[in-house]
Amino acid sequence: MSPLAPDRLKGMRAKKISAVRLWTGNRQVPVGDLFNVSGEDHTRLVIGNASASLERIGAGMVAGQIEVEGNAGSYLGRDMSGGQIRVRGDCGAFCASAMRAGLIEIDGNADDFLGAAVTGERQGMRGGMVLVRGNAGDRIGDRMRRGMILIEGSAGDFCCSRMVAGTVAVLGDMGQGIGVGMRRGSLLLATDPGGFPATFVDTGAHSLGFLALWARQFRGLDSTFAHLDPARQRVNRYVGDLANDGRGEILVWVKDPSHPPL
Repeated sequence: MSPLAPDRLKGMRAKKISAVRLWTGNRQVPVGDLFNVSGEDHTRLVIGNASASLERIGAGMVAGQIEVEGNAGSYLGRDMSGGQIRVRGDCGAFCASAMRAGLIEIDGNADDFLGAAVTGERQGMRGGMVLVRGNAGDRIGDRMRRGMILIEGSAGDFCCSRMVAGTVAVLGDMGQGIGVGMRRGSLLLATDPGGFPATFVDTGAHSLGFLALWARQFRGLDSTFAHLDPARQRVNRYVGDLANDGRGEILVWVKDPSHPPL
């Protein structure tokens, strides 16, 4: 689906777009054999009745908007360097892999390896923002280099494994193996996961003023994160993964009835 990006369709009429060829299995077929193409707005692409079979939506896009009415397949927004993608359903594995800039919004759940590096690559997500309104699978931010991932629901196992830099925030429950191999970066948790790897050190409770600025940047989002309390700055801080000479941090908001996180 990567040829169907707003910046690549600029100046093309519906008839010409219908002739663009897409890979399906081991062969290529015209877009017109798969979709009914209409409209003249090349800055905004709407994919109706979408399914998980549609892979690489928005891969490599640099500008414009894509709205997916349904589910999206794997590699959504891979190597994306600008623009916005919104999926009204779920998305497949490796969403935002190698993403450098832009915004991806997932109304449903995200599969494994969100913002992670694909096999053979040293870095995963390198910039931009991903917002997941549901849950996310295993190995979120694996080898993540830069950028921000916000998850309103729960996260799977090995969240932020081998993370190099960047920020991940999770409002729901966490799986096992948090931060294994983490070198740098930040993981913010609204709830205590109930245990950390032995290679993370508890450095105690801290009041971090930057969290107020961090929370305010989400005011314009259609998200639970837009309602974070800037006064909620007290966190328990864990540093690691010391087995990898890591200087990453896991921040867990301290329970405070007078300042709930949301």
